[in-house]
Amino acid sequence: MEIGLFTFAETRVDPATGCQLHAEERIRHLLERIELADQVGLDVYGVGEHHRPDYVVSAPAPVLAAAAARTQRIRLTSAVTVLSSDDPVRVFQDFSTVDLISGGRAEIMAGRGSFTESFPLFGQDLGDYHELFAEKLDLLLKLRALGPDERITWQGRHRPSIEDRGVYPRPVQKLLPVWIAVGGTPQSVARAAQLGLPLAVAIIGGQTAAFKPLTELYRDLWAQAGHDPAKLRLGINCHGFVAEDGRRAREIALPPFAETMSRIGRERGWPPTTEAHLEAHTDLRGHLMVGSPQELIDKILYQHELFGHHRFLMQLTVGPIPHVEVLRAIELLGTVVAPAVRKALGGPAPA
Repeated sequence: MEIGLFTFAETRVDPATGCQLHAEERIRHLLERIELADQVGLDVYGVGEHHRPDYVVSAPAPVLAAAAARTQRIRLTSAVTVLSSDDPVRVFQDFSTVDLISGGRAEIMAGRGSFTESFPLFGQDLGDYHELFAEKLDLLLKLRALGPDERITWQGRHRPSIEDRGVYPRPVQKLLPVWIAVGGTPQSVARAAQLGLPLAVAIIGGQTAAFKPLTELYRDLWAQAGHDPAKLRLGINCHGFVAEDGRRAREIALPPFAETMSRIGRERGWPPTTEAHLEAHTDLRGHLMVGSPQELIDKILYQHELFGHHRFLMQLTVGPIPHVEVLRAIELLGTVVAPAVRKALGGPAPA
């Protein structure tokens, strides 16, 4: 199993003005975290895309390019690229460039986006939410399948047509990896299976086992589409945090988690999220991966029994957490949790 991290690069917001604070420092800390994750042997680091004052990264590719120059082996992915409101040509060019800088370690995790600020920002109609993603994913996949000297002709409804054009640069990897990220929509799962694309399932609420039907649907539809079973790739993404002691992990992580989820919930008409509610979901079967190294090891292995997945990514900070605590969590995940999980599953240690 590949084990890694992802972040939405949240940052503090002045409650009086709604303005973002310390964005420059947050980017610097993020690069330090990715560099450390590489050093302690984690496999993947993902960076999300948001267009809001409480998140600092609206363009993952430049951040991943900076991280590529500071790392040696860790894979670097968006988490996610909001493809519906972006231009697939530009997305492909950006991540091909990251691939060149990193020596073949770039990936794209494409999603429709749970936040909608990017749609009016880039002139997209939310009424076309589903059609936009399907059309732009089609173009992105055609672009990555081109040979070095091939050109593309393409016509769609939501982007100007392309007539016999080359798209450059080409990546190091023969086929730039594109994952489909889903929250729980069966139609999105079906799309990934039918297209033969890797699937990342975000588990951000409730009991973990409730998501098993989605992963079973993916496997069933993958087989029905005639894809090679050996090429199926399934990832599980969770919120989480780790400290030497489980109680300490909860004390550090749950207050900012609760504040962040409550603030976002107010925008969507959800009830407040309390620390007590979150703590109830840190047990073995709950969705929150918060605890001691041994608690995380047990929980990752429990999830693997359910899903048989190939990649586990943890969103380490849901709300602002002191940088020193985050660095220690990365160290524990890379030096204690990941080796134990790999040993239990019979997987190789990282180079």
